[in-house]
Amino acid sequence: MFGEPISEEDLRDKFRNLQQQLRDRWQTIDEFDRGDNDIVVIPSITLDQRELQKISGVHHYEERNLYSLIRLRNPRTRLIYVTSQPLHPSTIDYYLQLLPGIPFSHARDRLLLFSTYDSSPHPLTRKILDRPRLMERIWRALRPQQSYMVCFNTTPLERELSVRLGIPLLAVDPDLLYWGTKSGSRQIFAECGIPHPPGSELVRSADDLAEAAAQLWQQQPEARRFVVKLNEGFSGEGNALLNVEGLAEVSPSRRSLLLRERLTQMSFQASGECWETFASRIPELGAIVELFIEGTTKRSPSVQCRITPEGKVEILSTHDQILGGPDGQVYLGCLFPADESYRLRLQELGLRIGQNLSAKGALERFGVDFIAVCNNPGDRPAQWQLHAIEINLRKGGTTHPFMELKLLTMGRYELSSGMFYSQQGRAKFYRATDNLQKDRYRGLLPNDLMDIIAYHQLHFDSSTETGTVFHLMGCLSEFGKLGLTSIANSPQQAEDLYKKVIEVLDRETQMHAETNELWEMPPTHPIAWNGRNEAKK
Repeated sequence: MFGEPISEEDLRDKFRNLQQQLRDRWQTIDEFDRGDNDIVVIPSITLDQRELQKISGVHHYEERNLYSLIRLRNPRTRLIYVTSQPLHPSTIDYYLQLLPGIPFSHARDRLLLFSTYDSSPHPLTRKILDRPRLMERIWRALRPQQSYMVCFNTTPLERELSVRLGIPLLAVDPDLLYWGTKSGSRQIFAECGIPHPPGSELVRSADDLAEAAAQLWQQQPEARRFVVKLNEGFSGEGNALLNVEGLAEVSPSRRSLLLRERLTQMSFQASGECWETFASRIPELGAIVELFIEGTTKRSPSVQCRITPEGKVEILSTHDQILGGPDGQVYLGCLFPADESYRLRLQELGLRIGQNLSAKGALERFGVDFIAVCNNPGDRPAQWQLHAIEINLRKGGTTHPFMELKLLTMGRYELSSGMFYSQQGRAKFYRATDNLQKDRYRGLLPNDLMDIIAYHQLHFDSSTETGTVFHLMGCLSEFGKLGLTSIANSPQQAEDLYKKVIEVLDRETQMHAETNELWEMPPTHPIAWNGRNEAKK
């Protein structure tokens, strides 16, 4: 069963039959979450592995789905969480101690952890499929008629794992993944009549890319820059900016040749990227070129939605994304909610796109990224133009911060205002990042972070429903990288909490850098105390 060959046709048929079980059992997402279910979490980031290597510490990103542990606040939920390498016990304890009203031991008894003990760069799902005995142990731990599987994104690998375990996958069918690519997104925007930048069809060679850029310039002769995107890039790491100034002075016959040369000189957004490696991906992944949207004041908002197994489209949240990199193309973090000037418009456009995707058979979460441009920022109200950029048919960088807020407060998202309110009726806000990274943080262990959190009272407080939730703790020691979500009752309070975390971590690590001696710390400091205990051993 677990290692036997299955034809591609049988996989597709069995997968669709399993997904039909979700439709038969579905009521609402909240009732579904409160049910007596076993949830199998496969946090595999099954994306192009060469592109993934552009992200520092990406092999620890399996930890981003650990917000799922907060689902154990439902005393009838059982959770099976699978990772490539075992999770640090302090990390598990941290999430379970966030659960209000649930004894730690009760939650821990309903959590089953499995690991492949494989640190290779292959996707986690591939590692599981390569281990039939591990799959059998997971299967024996399940109640198949009360189980479903969730993942970060779907590919044929996740489809096969769902079939081999015999449980439905709450995610989009991999046969529909084209609609989440750059070219597929542009097609849907056109079908929905949603404004999006002028751009090209999908191309698969550098020469065709240069020709597509020349044709686009012919339509947009006032353009200064184009953005070239690998069709299956993510987080902006597969983007590059192409200078198209001065083409009017070049004869039409030479424009493609000049642009072919300029492709090699593009501003690449991923650290360490160059034309040789970028170009090598074009035949495999494909690429598009589109107009780079200029503007006096620019932002990068997004809307997050969900398509239920019944085909209903639900709006989940809106965010203003925080971008960085050489030209502001790389995702760093987000603010919730998006600015009120365009928040409701984002919801409207997200609903329209979701209805199109639902008609195509898509399921579960998706996000849509936009560029918002305001050329009269001094006017009140400011007038913002929204340009749709891409659809992500998967979870993303805004998923886990919002789910942390929702699961910790058990609050509600209000469509009429685009705001989120806790059960106590408080409006909630947050600032989140996956990319708090500094060399000075290297060497901090999860236990060290726990000491710092407790000593400086940085943790999330369920009584006030404010504080910071940490993730990606496994990245800290090797890469000096950490994720966090600072939740508060106002945007300014969220910003203050976020800055306080950075100030504390900087101060703590500066102390180590200057002294490099645990013995010189204040005797009551938790790290000094732990250091002395370790020394005594």
